[in-house]
Amino acid sequence: MSDRVLLGDIGGTNARFALLDDGVVGEVEHLKVADFATIADAITAFLSRHAEGGAPSAAVLDIAGPIERNRGMLTNSTWAIDGAELAAQFNLRSAKLLNDFEAVGWSLPALRPDDLYPLGGSAAVAGAPMLVIGPGTGFGAACYLPGGGRPTVAVTEAGHATLPATTAREAAVLAKMREHFGHVSIERALSGRGLENVYHAIAAVDGASVPKRDAAAITSAALDGGCATSRATLDMFCAWLGAVAGNLTLTFCARGGVYIAGGIPPRFPDYFAKSDFRRQFESKGRYDSYLRPIPVHIVTKPDISFLGLKSFFEASITASGGSPTH
Repeated sequence: MSDRVLLGDIGGTNARFALLDDGVVGEVEHLKVADFATIADAITAFLSRHAEGGAPSAAVLDIAGPIERNRGMLTNSTWAIDGAELAAQFNLRSAKLLNDFEAVGWSLPALRPDDLYPLGGSAAVAGAPMLVIGPGTGFGAACYLPGGGRPTVAVTEAGHATLPATTAREAAVLAKMREHFGHVSIERALSGRGLENVYHAIAAVDGASVPKRDAAAITSAALDGGCATSRATLDMFCAWLGAVAGNLTLTFCARGGVYIAGGIPPRFPDYFAKSDFRRQFESKGRYDSYLRPIPVHIVTKPDISFLGLKSFFEASITASGGSPTH
């Protein structure tokens, strides 16, 4: 069999594929999930355009949804994905499924300075855990644990933990959101839909009449100064993300650094740098000095999941003594 490995990053809207050849990730190809009845159809279409060089002998795919026993269902699609079935259908030695943020977690050691936008801190501690968080369609978080040469990634459901309030203003906004949602999770504020929730809650607290805006319009109106409520929303988003990032950093003792991925922060890194993010990140009372040196970065490199899929595959080869784990 060939040494090629099929890599895939599968979301509810887009499925992205690439081939790993001799340790090098090839060009990433984007397909629309809605154009294919099953993931097997999408893989077949992708491989038909990359037949030269041989069929892959293994696959590592991450999906935006829960995984159990190497099977998963996309949260926003009808695709059901079964690693064993894919291995049999495509004559693969193995087909491993990862959670999407698990793949991002595996990418962290491979990131370079020019892939990142710094948000303060001095120096990471070598060999310490590395945290990644990601506000986007939802809120993801994972932690890379070096493990003395046998690394692993801790996957979390941190987005569904309770959102904290650190100021009276945040408490008032949170109370308005609670009237609507009952339990207010981190994801209710720190995501694309979360920006919209915070926007409407701030307007209600202030008694302001504002037009309906989606997350992109709120961000645009905040950055160009055209809407005070949008500006207040983006300010609170940055501060809340700092508080949550600090909490998770303490939870994992992530002195190896904190990385912000997801689709939202890379759109306005300069605004982030001037916001209350860093102050709220470090504002942990007796543990201010613990957090102060920990570097935080916004990840600006696209398609970092493929770095993670590659790293996971190589780590599984090492752990199993030369053949990928199943």
